[in-house]
Amino acid sequence: MKIRRKVLVVAVAATLGAPAWSQQVQSDQIEVVKVTAQKRKEDPSKVAMSISAVTGAQLQNEHVNDITDLTRVVPNVSFTAATGNGGAGPGTSNIEIRGISSAAGAATVGIYLGEVPVTVGNVYTMGNIEPKFFDLDRVEVLRGPQATLYGAGSMGGTIKFVPNEPDLKEREFTTYTEASSTKGGSMNYAANIVGNFPLVKDELALRIGAQVQHTGGFINQVDGAGNTLANNINKIDDQELRVALKWMPSRTLTVSPSVYYQRVNAKDIAAFNLELPRYQSQKQVREPSNDVLFAPSVTINWDMGAADLTASTSYFQRKFDRTQNGSAYNSYSLSTFLTSVADGGTAPQELIDGVAALPSAVYLNNQVRQIAQEVRLASKPYDAAVSPWTWLAGAYYANQHTNVTENDPIFGVNALFQQFGLSTSDPDVLPGAFPNDFPNDNSFSGNFHYRERQGSVFGEANYYFTPAVHATVGARYLKATSTLSQLNGNYLAGAGSNGGGEQSSKAFTPKYALTWEIDPSNTVYTSVAKGFRLGGSNVYVPPTTCGPDLAANGITAAPGTYAPDSLWSYEVGNKSRFMGGRLTVNADLFYVKWKNIQQGVYLPTCAYTYNANAGDATSKGFEFEIKGKPMSGLTLSASGGYVKAELSNDIGLQSGIVGAHEGAPIQGVPKYNAAINAQYNFAVGERGAFVMGGMQWVGSSHGSLDPSQTDYLRPAYHTVDLSAGMSFDRVSLTVFVKNALDEDTLIQHPQVASIVQGYRVNPRSIGMSLSSKF
Repeated sequence: MKIRRKVLVVAVAATLGAPAWSQQVQSDQIEVVKVTAQKRKEDPSKVAMSISAVTGAQLQNEHVNDITDLTRVVPNVSFTAATGNGGAGPGTSNIEIRGISSAAGAATVGIYLGEVPVTVGNVYTMGNIEPKFFDLDRVEVLRGPQATLYGAGSMGGTIKFVPNEPDLKEREFTTYTEASSTKGGSMNYAANIVGNFPLVKDELALRIGAQVQHTGGFINQVDGAGNTLANNINKIDDQELRVALKWMPSRTLTVSPSVYYQRVNAKDIAAFNLELPRYQSQKQVREPSNDVLFAPSVTINWDMGAADLTASTSYFQRKFDRTQNGSAYNSYSLSTFLTSVADGGTAPQELIDGVAALPSAVYLNNQVRQIAQEVRLASKPYDAAVSPWTWLAGAYYANQHTNVTENDPIFGVNALFQQFGLSTSDPDVLPGAFPNDFPNDNSFSGNFHYRERQGSVFGEANYYFTPAVHATVGARYLKATSTLSQLNGNYLAGAGSNGGGEQSSKAFTPKYALTWEIDPSNTVYTSVAKGFRLGGSNVYVPPTTCGPDLAANGITAAPGTYAPDSLWSYEVGNKSRFMGGRLTVNADLFYVKWKNIQQGVYLPTCAYTYNANAGDATSKGFEFEIKGKPMSGLTLSASGGYVKAELSNDIGLQSGIVGAHEGAPIQGVPKYNAAINAQYNFAVGERGAFVMGGMQWVGSSHGSLDPSQTDYLRPAYHTVDLSAGMSFDRVSLTVFVKNALDEDTLIQHPQVASIVQGYRVNPRSIGMSLSSKF
């Protein structure tokens, strides 16, 4: 009788639209999440690659709020906070998959928002675009090179954020609100609402949603005496809006326009000074940022009978304005050019010390815009009675512009010189100075325009020797041109540069795979694929301020361009379901050979970086994902990955990259990560309820190739998350704890000039969420 009541409660909850966790006991089988990894919707167990698919419901239930959370629950995905001048903040992290990590040059992981490619390069510590987890059907993580179907920039893999589509049949509203308190910090809150409106039943529907979030801070700004100037400075506010239409004028034609808008406003970066008491930051200049993404697109799907045509036209624009604290290097760098009276110069020592102590900012105004067009034609799914072949063919074009404007004022520098009766335009005081070298105290100005155009044709064919065995052959041919024009001025630019550079790239990226469905529940596969990344141009490196660093590397000027790099990946894996679908096991082994790696060469004296091709590397390891339902209502899961990524020669040393010797570990790649999760759904009277707990481990890694750097060794760490909830008709209530053990390991600690910075997982937060569906 109790079992019948339990089933009845769950059935009622499903009918009333309760959240996903209250419905999961309806089936004892593990849910199959269809994916579009191969540009068509299909069962991932039949796809010859390593894929993790996390549903939007799972993201919400487990309170996975951003990409950094995702890297802890998905095998062999990691992130590195950008460590250039000014440290890190939202929108500056680089994402790595399977050890293919590089903070220099083009991206190594492709990012897609639906059909919109939003991949950007590593320009001026501008990291990956990170769409918020809002109104998502699922997130797909495709490991291994995806160059055949997704092009350059996906050499390590691709992450796809797949939004929910408008429903042509049912009108629906969903809401979600959340509030929590962070230990030692301020409150967090989030709220969203999504509405689905069938305007013409079975023909036209509108889906519209909006979200606001506030992430509280836990770092305080202090002065030299330790007095608090501002509390919780690393607060973040973000807003999202998504509008999507689905028009189906006939049974065979669907037109889907959509617009996505996202704004992330950070009051400061999440770094604190390790020389100070914990979670304190002493800085002369705050480091806020404002990151706005606007992405309209339209996708047309046409069932032509024998094949399906898909055409996607997309545009995105990213405006990313940020401030970095330049006091530790702009002011100090300028002071080193002054020669004291004691050393035969004309600058009093007091002036030199005063210049070194002046506050300075780096104002970066970044804008990226891209228009892209993809057209592809795909055969119908395999049918032994029709043909042993399935195929897909397409063409892609993208034109991306990136504009960066930099201004580096040293506040009060002209007035300070005047106090000593001197001028910043006097070459006897500042060697090489000219009049108006410091307009409005600005020590450096730069304008950079990058343009990247690429076109490609691609295709993939599958031949079924038998219904259980098929081979896949795919390829992409790509041509691209990357250009840079630049204009630098003011004193710290040296002689300045009005030049630029151009780099042309061509690539043929094949893929081969063999898949054997041993039976309907067990599949084994092997694949070989090539990955590719575009080359590019370097910004001007002034020889006046960087001459000693360049000379130490055996060159008089930084190279104007850097070449493409590429890799070959070899993989073997299995995807199995046991116990009537109540247990799934996916596992794979991989080996990657990476050639001519794009790496950043850091010049420590002048704080400039240029890109060079420096050496080769190998990456090898494995991943596994296990999920089971040993009893009704109980779901257990475990996943993990191991990767050993290291340089395979000493070529990087010859290019001036300290520590780039054979056997050196690739930066930012944890040796392992793993996660376990348990969820139990049950009934309390007539109501559905659940309890859930999860634990994640991230292994040690290296943040730098140089053993003398503070971020050389990053320690392992772990987190624990707990939650419980109950449904009340159309509403569900959840209480949760993130980072329940308050893990406070310093997971990254780069040095910016003379300041060693610390980053940690957000402190423990305890909160409550309320969701509804009606």
